[in-house]
Amino acid sequence: MIKKALIGILCSAVVLAVGILIGHYGISSGSSAPSWMQNVTKDVDESFIEKFLSEVDTVHIQENLRELTDMPHMATTAGDEKTVQVMLKRWQDPGYGLDDAWREEYDVYLSFPNANKPNKVTVVNAEAAVLHSIREKEKAYTDDQKDPDVVQPYAAYSPPGNVKGRLVYANQGKPSDYEHLNQTLDLRGTIAITRYGGAGRGAKAINAAPYGVVGVLVYTDPLDINDGLMSDASETYPHSWYMPPSGVERGSFNRDFGDLLTPYLAAKEDTYRISPEDITGIPPIPTQPIGFEDAYVLICALGGDAAPSTWQGAFNCTYNVGGPGFSSASAFNNSDVKMDIYNYGEVKKSANVMGVIKGSVEPDRYVIYGNHRDSWVHGAIDPSSGTSVMLELTRVLGRMVKEGVWRPRRSIIFGSWGAEEFGLIGSAEYTEQYFAKLSERAIAYINVDIAVFANATLRASAMPSLESVIFKATKEVSAPGEASTSVYDAWIRHSNRTSPTHGLIPKLGYLTGAGSDYAAFVHYLGISSIDMSYTYDRSKTNARIYPAYHTAYDTFDYASKYIDPGFVGHQAVARTAGNILIRLADSLLLPFNCSDYAEILEAYLNTAVSLYQQQLQAHKISIGKLQTDWWRCYASKCNSLSFMPLKVRRINDQLMLLDRAFLDPLAFPDKYAFRHVIWTSSSAGKATFPGLADAYAKAELSGEASDWAKVHYHLSVVSQAIEGAANTLAEVI
Repeated sequence: MIKKALIGILCSAVVLAVGILIGHYGISSGSSAPSWMQNVTKDVDESFIEKFLSEVDTVHIQENLRELTDMPHMATTAGDEKTVQVMLKRWQDPGYGLDDAWREEYDVYLSFPNANKPNKVTVVNAEAAVLHSIREKEKAYTDDQKDPDVVQPYAAYSPPGNVKGRLVYANQGKPSDYEHLNQTLDLRGTIAITRYGGAGRGAKAINAAPYGVVGVLVYTDPLDINDGLMSDASETYPHSWYMPPSGVERGSFNRDFGDLLTPYLAAKEDTYRISPEDITGIPPIPTQPIGFEDAYVLICALGGDAAPSTWQGAFNCTYNVGGPGFSSASAFNNSDVKMDIYNYGEVKKSANVMGVIKGSVEPDRYVIYGNHRDSWVHGAIDPSSGTSVMLELTRVLGRMVKEGVWRPRRSIIFGSWGAEEFGLIGSAEYTEQYFAKLSERAIAYINVDIAVFANATLRASAMPSLESVIFKATKEVSAPGEASTSVYDAWIRHSNRTSPTHGLIPKLGYLTGAGSDYAAFVHYLGISSIDMSYTYDRSKTNARIYPAYHTAYDTFDYASKYIDPGFVGHQAVARTAGNILIRLADSLLLPFNCSDYAEILEAYLNTAVSLYQQQLQAHKISIGKLQTDWWRCYASKCNSLSFMPLKVRRINDQLMLLDRAFLDPLAFPDKYAFRHVIWTSSSAGKATFPGLADAYAKAELSGEASDWAKVHYHLSVVSQAIEGAANTLAEVI
């Protein structure tokens, strides 16, 4: 088995080495040692962190959010440009304390509805008479929801088209859902209505097209978002946080992240572009999201057999799959659903706003903190809760730089990413433009897009090596509304696991998909990353996300009333994220723990052995290489260390580059920009090495020799990647 104890040898040796350096060359106030030596040996200042925590202010965060949500700010619109100017005005102000700030523009391919020709979905009879029209705009309850710049709900990157067909209910639009329907129904020429969840937005249409489905509707079932509640007279917004009946989740329906016309290239004006017709991973058929009030009308009128019990939702009717089409007893008998979609694509200029505080000792090592700025409508929670937190961090840290109280050891880069809602575009283009520099110099990336879902507990996902610094920071911050309880204590109470090494600890998630702006940093560059927010108690609600997500109801009013009254959750996230940021920027030895990484890898190995070893042996594939002692770290000869600044630098670089060693640019040719063999996305649903898990699932299903050969290939890929990672921690030749 992986010798995780041996993993700790290097980690312990590193700590001992640095301890010797600090202890032998620690500088007292009366020392005659040169000032450069004092700077080089300085470690993180705990008293400074205490000062930082005390100055993070809820009122400033609240006013940040109020200003950011003053108008809708979808990417590249006038509202988006206004938020660009908000960021630049703050960060370029000489009194603010940042060393530099600028806008970085990209020419990116976006998808919009036609304002002069709105998308329409209707039920029409044989004589083309309209029997029912789907609501085109959400119901407005407040003045900000009446803003003319509130974009009509639409599916970004859905193609335009005019299609008509009998309706079928396809559950979540997974491949297995369409296969189930295809066993008893002829899906050719039909339109499928699907609910959010289970499969990616665009995948619902991509999965449908091979069966001859000509259009897809998508809605949010109240069972999945509202705990079954449906009435805006007393149950949903504006009376609670739940989505009202006309609420529609907008979204980008593309599969891959980054600009779709310039894969692996930064989308600058003169960059080579593919043709829009050559884009893959977007819906091949017209697609449109609708509210559950209209989904109720359509689904409850369907004929045919009852859908499986697991497909049933919150409506007070039986969900039938369709005949195809509506029930003969319904008012829609012998009627079709008609979709008239007028979306169009356009290359537009989108801006990132960047700010920097230069490091005093290692300015060429970067800790990056980011959050996207654009939203579908007002975006109070997604993403402006995160932007308001980032502005507060830069206010506090910038002022301390300006006053001469502090300057980080390493440089801190702040990124306000543009066009994230269209597929993580701003952050992805940044990583493509600065690929070489970031690959060599970036220490870590902290992502806080949605700062607060609710005030119950922290939710954090990260590389395992960052687990210990996250835990340390959360122990030093009070939980929202619980002065005597730390964020750590509240977290472990709501979500925990038992570690073989540490016992009961909070449960840290892993960055296995592309759900936010960490994706390009993790999967493309192999930079150790964190994604964090405060969230709700999942034992008290089945909501898959906060209910106003991507709707016109995600406003300042909604955030301040139902998500975080008093903004204490925002404050806790700002304090926690800022604490981690300072430790990553200031610690003499990077606060990475490779032993925690080894523990997770061993758990992955144990799962692989348990699930796959018998079948692998039957196909003469040995898993033995993963079970040998080659994962070992060679201890440095600490007792002979002399003071050398480059010694600490070298150890830190080994820790920084650990995740880069897990990158394989050829391992996943069918997954755009996914190169990390431990954390790439997987459809197998197993807590083990993703490439191996997916290959095994395919081979087990097909039985083909070529597929079993792929299993062997992915076993070799992960084995050699881990061995390479271990070698990066070994003593330098």
